[in-house]
Amino acid sequence: MELLRRKIENEGIVLSDGVLKVDSFLNHQIDPELMKEIGLEFAERFKNEGITKIVTIESSGIPPAVMAALELGVKVIFARKKMSLTLTDNLLVSTVYSFTKQEENTISVSHQFLDKTDNVLIIDDFLANGEAAKGLIDIVKQSGASVIGFGIVIEKSFQKGAAELKELGYRVESLAKIASLVDGKVNFVEKLEEVTS
Repeated sequence: MELLRRKIENEGIVLSDGVLKVDSFLNHQIDPELMKEIGLEFAERFKNEGITKIVTIESSGIPPAVMAALELGVKVIFARKKMSLTLTDNLLVSTVYSFTKQEENTISVSHQFLDKTDNVLIIDDFLANGEAAKGLIDIVKQSGASVIGFGIVIEKSFQKGAAELKELGYRVESLAKIASLVDGKVNFVEKLEEVTS
């Protein structure tokens, strides 16, 4: 997705060899036009997969998930990172370690909204080590539903998450794949492939 790559190049800030800050359009301030295009792209890639629900994790996964759900005509369920007074019964729960926050979170979804009849598309803003993805797989499996695939806005291809999910047999569709974050510069997998071919 060229529009997303341009946004990353123009507005993304490389904080270290492992951390990319994209809070001007995805993680804090949200660019609705970009989210609309991202939603259209995910919907196009998964339109023939019989998706019945989209599952994400709060909070940065919600905007792209909602836009994709709008196009696919399905509901979005987001895993909460904090316990809620209104969400206490019949919970599906898993534990996720956050690399950027350096903390472990217990995530939860109400079983009321997810069951064995569902075909689930998991959408998230980033895929790095795959901890959030594995936590969401765990929750979907507990419900008896099927994970059809992953829609990832930004994949850090130099970390193990995408490779591990593919080894487990999951389809991973990433809109921007980052090969490295070296010397304050974002290097995309696609750009490197163009140079070497």
